[in-house]
Amino acid sequence: MKKLLLIRHAKATHEGGFIDFERPLTSRGVEDAGFMAEKIKAKQIIPELLIASPALRTLATADIFSQHLPITKPQTDKSIYDASDTTLLRVINNFPDDVDFIGLVGHNPGISQILYYLTGKVQDMATSGVA
Repeated sequence: MKKLLLIRHAKATHEGGFIDFERPLTSRGVEDAGFMAEKIKAKQIIPELLIASPALRTLATADIFSQHLPITKPQTDKSIYDASDTTLLRVINNFPDDVDFIGLVGHNPGISQILYYLTGKVQDMATSGVA
């Protein structure tokens, strides 16, 4: 059975001067992402592959997870940025057949919407949240 781990990017700056796509993580975001990566590692919830939006905050989150977990460098998929649940479902359906457990690192509202679509549970994923 295939498994999916949904990960919302870590806390990013809202300070002026950055376009949305290039917003970096805050120091809290870096810390929170490392904490969550260690938490899932301790529970042995380790995806084989991470696929992330190419936005800076999302890719930085995926990079932090890959530094804490025994996995390769994350891949990117530009369609994850600003994606609806329909788009994310298409991304999920196009995951490589030879990988059984994939982590998808994305943004709200899409990441919370796809969680609802897949589970029927309404949950607003916080930054650095995993499900």
